[in-house]
Amino acid sequence: MFTGLVADRGRVLTIEQGAQGARLSISTTLGAEIAEGDSVAVNGVCLTATGVAGDRFDVEAMNQTLALTSIGGLNAGSAVNLELALRAADRLGGHIVQGHVDGVGRVLAVRSDGFARRVTVELPGGLGRYVVAHGSIAVDGVSLTVAALDDATFTVSLIPETLERTTLGEAVVGSIVNLEVDVVAKYVEKSVAVLAVDGGRR
Repeated sequence: MFTGLVADRGRVLTIEQGAQGARLSISTTLGAEIAEGDSVAVNGVCLTATGVAGDRFDVEAMNQTLALTSIGGLNAGSAVNLELALRAADRLGGHIVQGHVDGVGRVLAVRSDGFARRVTVELPGGLGRYVVAHGSIAVDGVSLTVAALDDATFTVSLIPETLERTTLGEAVVGSIVNLEVDVVAKYVEKSVAVLAVDGGRR
């Protein structure tokens, strides 16, 4: 589990992609904190470190991951948001993020708003019901607050700290981003559906 607070902006050193999936080697300042077998969120995708050497670590992305996320679109040199798994004693500064991407969205607009930057992203079909104005959403692994919302898009407002510390500072119209909605909303939907079916007997 993660919180959506990016710890480092790493860089893809190599990526080997084939019929079996993809293997990536990523450079990071967090190398000393990563052990083989650890979970690391890479642009919001929970991946397992298969090897660690100094300031780099390796991960593997299976075909399912490549089909559902933007990981397959990375290249050598691509910057990536990195977050280590939450420890029980850590502060929950963002919101509960699982690293299980619900869909990918395309950036539709980017505009300045004082010292902030407003980014509008399309909402893939079916995800809109889990997103509420002023609620939380993870965009490329970054915990953000929904500033505006309609049936097909949502907008987030990025402060200078977020623009500097994450890859969202490089987002332009057409950029593809990983989206994870608030898992609490999905549990609530399922619970309400069960109650509706059995008349509240459970």
